[in-house]
Amino acid sequence: MIRPIVRWPNPVLTQVATKACVDDATLTLARDMLDTMYHANGRGLAAPQIGVLTRVFVMDAAWKTTDPAPEVFINPEILWRAPQMGLGPEGCLSIPGVVADVMRHSSLILQWQMTDGSTQAEKLTGFRAICAQHEIDHLNGIVTLDHLSPDARTAALVVLG
Repeated sequence: MIRPIVRWPNPVLTQVATKACVDDATLTLARDMLDTMYHANGRGLAAPQIGVLTRVFVMDAAWKTTDPAPEVFINPEILWRAPQMGLGPEGCLSIPGVVADVMRHSSLILQWQMTDGSTQAEKLTGFRAICAQHEIDHLNGIVTLDHLSPDARTAALVVLG
């Protein structure tokens, strides 16, 4: 089911999400989030972006150039971040029309629960690492605008009108 995407400055986007249970409700939420993400032509979506304050995000980092490979991350936790950083453009389904340069770690080790409740850990690099950091920011009540200098934030807000 496609759900409405919460838009900035809705206050739900500034709240910290709580731990998720791996149950039927969370699995339904994840399916709905994937439907919503693909429908909106996105590559990642966090539960707060559809108004649900639970620690779940979905991602398909390469589906626009390859076959879909949806991923579900329940209660993700970054265990390690590479010291190398990179600045790159990011868009956000909750802040349509704004693309901002954000500094991110080039790779990280992420641990999360799978849909069967098992725990997985993996090193993410490239766009997968960037996307995961963006979505985890949403779980922590942080949006792209929060990474910008005051001048860059003002410029981005002008785009939003």
